[in-house]
Amino acid sequence: MPLTVSEQQGTSSVAIAASSPFQSSGWQAFALGLLLVLLSLTLYNPVGRHPFINFDDDRYISDNAHVRDGFSWDSIKWAFTSYDESNWHPLTWLSHMLDCQFFHLNPAGHHYTNAALNALNVVLLFWVLYVATGYVGRSFMVAGLFALHPINVESVAWVAERKNLLSLFFFLLTLGAYRWYASKPHLSRYAVVAFLFALGLMAKPQVITLPFVLLLWDYWPLQRASFLGEGCGVVQERSFPCKPWAWLVLEKVPLFALCAVSSLLTLRAQTAAGAVTSFSRYPFSTRLENAVVAYARYLEKAVWPSHLCVLYPYQPNSLTGLQIALSVLLLLFITAAVVAAKRPYLTVGWFWFLGTMVPMIGLIQVGVQAMADRYAYLPFIGLFIAACWGVADFARNRPASTKWLAAASAVLLTALAAVSHRQIGYWGSNLALWSHTAALTTNNFVAEDGIGNALLEQGALEEAMPHFQIAAQIHPADPISNSNLAFYKMQHGDLSGAIAQYKRVVEITRDERSKANSFVNMGVMEDQLRNFNAARDNFQAAVNLRPRNIRAWIGLGVATQKSGDYDAAVRAYSQAVSIQPCDLTYLLLAGALRQSGREEAAAAATQTAKQLSQDSAQTQQLVNNMLAR
Repeated sequence: MPLTVSEQQGTSSVAIAASSPFQSSGWQAFALGLLLVLLSLTLYNPVGRHPFINFDDDRYISDNAHVRDGFSWDSIKWAFTSYDESNWHPLTWLSHMLDCQFFHLNPAGHHYTNAALNALNVVLLFWVLYVATGYVGRSFMVAGLFALHPINVESVAWVAERKNLLSLFFFLLTLGAYRWYASKPHLSRYAVVAFLFALGLMAKPQVITLPFVLLLWDYWPLQRASFLGEGCGVVQERSFPCKPWAWLVLEKVPLFALCAVSSLLTLRAQTAAGAVTSFSRYPFSTRLENAVVAYARYLEKAVWPSHLCVLYPYQPNSLTGLQIALSVLLLLFITAAVVAAKRPYLTVGWFWFLGTMVPMIGLIQVGVQAMADRYAYLPFIGLFIAACWGVADFARNRPASTKWLAAASAVLLTALAAVSHRQIGYWGSNLALWSHTAALTTNNFVAEDGIGNALLEQGALEEAMPHFQIAAQIHPADPISNSNLAFYKMQHGDLSGAIAQYKRVVEITRDERSKANSFVNMGVMEDQLRNFNAARDNFQAAVNLRPRNIRAWIGLGVATQKSGDYDAAVRAYSQAVSIQPCDLTYLLLAGALRQSGREEAAAAATQTAKQLSQDSAQTQQLVNNMLAR
């Protein structure tokens, strides 16, 4: 397990096993904090050369019109009212909009924002622990493990996981503010704690366990309450006001109220998107079995972080009775050992890990993953605290071992950094990421879809299709593989077969985006078959599901224009212009206006198109082809 760093008065070297708080001067803490930032930024510098990932990055950024266009009143309103992507997390949406405002769709800027936020979290974790405990070396080692552990690569290298970074940022700020409040309880200080917690929930509701963490924090390191007959302690040469446990729980009631509101919003968002798996499919007993095995696997990856990948498929039927029994025994043994040890940092660290993992452990199954590396971003902090303080305590009365522990700590951090660097490399391309994932897992239809889509990006249609066929065989209700198989039929002229395949996608998925795209593609093919009424109905169904789908509005305009309903075409093209004002949409609008007899408005739209266009003749030819087909 991880080692720790000690601090000794008057020495400039980083050593192991601090024996008492505040032995290092302020400049040493500042220097170590700066070192942590440099280590984190250096490790994740390669992500600036990485593309967007074809899994969620498109939904969160590149294909999301609200986010892609940056800040506007409409987009800000949407951020606070949307349940898109099965979550209510307005701060996350606003963060992505801000990136698009500055960097547009250049992935480098988005990636560097993630790297910067992670570096802030690293130094903030160091500061929170140092201020709460007074131990700079131990706090440094916890933050160092957090900065360099390979399991955190997914949260940083994946732009769509911005929500993970933001929520932890506000979680740590809340933890720091809580100590400030505890030192001198006052309503205004409590309001700051509640406000920061609310911001964390608005970034990602995974931080919903924070009130329970604060109760652990009351026990240690703040020592605001007795535990099992123990009295309150003195921390950092100043007593915190001591309160009974019942009072401390009552103190958290407003925070629990925020948790309740966030839970309702999250369940509503996930239910509306069809992301919550029913208990009829996976009974509670099955989920509980998967949860205990997942806990054991997380512990394994904390100690030996190998075989890390972007998605571990949910396969509860593959779990054996022996796996489940050994996992239960492991958890019970560690819990019993922690309680028997009567070391408060072990209690806090272990129950931090167990408790903060609960929202992501799968008792309420959302998605197709059995576990995920990104879910460890917050919970592993507890394990790092327990390990670093435990080793430091062990070494405190063994001064001869100090330099050996220091060397071991340096070796450990270097090894973690090397493994993390290798793991970051897998995120350098979609094909590398999903090929790596498919090699490490079995029956992973998401990985097969990812490989297929990566090959499509390279124009390798024929090479991509076998992967979609495998994905459909593994999971027949998978909308992505079925959509791409339909696309393949469409490309090869089998329009009737493609339409039938897209109808199947509409039937098997509750995802509005997949349904809307299927309706659009069916509309395109019905248009090619000159079934204009059927085409119009499909495009209308698409815009009903996704009002900002630009292809659906253009298709609806083309279909209604061909059928002679020019006023309806003008309305459809006007919507397209409002979503994406470009030469194509303005020229389409101009043609419909001209056919409806509004020559002056048509001339104005044509003039605007010419101002926006780099080659208006080529765009006009594209418009003519669309209307001629």
